[in-house]
Amino acid sequence: MISNKELQIAYGLAIILLVVGVLSYAAFSAKAPDQPVRLMFKCVAGKILFDHKTHTVDSSCSDCHHNLEEGETDPQTCGECHEPESQDEDVLNRADAFHTQCIGCHKEEAGPEKCELCHVM
Repeated sequence: MISNKELQIAYGLAIILLVVGVLSYAAFSAKAPDQPVRLMFKCVAGKILFDHKTHTVDSSCSDCHHNLEEGETDPQTCGECHEPESQDEDVLNRADAFHTQCIGCHKEEAGPEKCELCHVM
């Protein structure tokens, strides 16, 4: 039979462990990044894992986000204008817009130019 004192010790330990667990979670939980770290783009040629950090080292936001106004710091996502299957002849569909933007920069600036080096998945 469990005595009253043993039961109090068990409850006390459970409360201490709960408090330590909550405090540890709060102290060590990582804050979500302000901007995406990696994005997965899907297209007919294969998936592309885009590392945002790598591309922002030597580039400004407006290099890719062409709709960014002077002084603006919160760019729109590409999908806000470029839909997967665009019905507007003046707006490229999402895959074509990405490809035009990416391959153009890779050829002019830096980065792999062979298809299989980006379309790896």
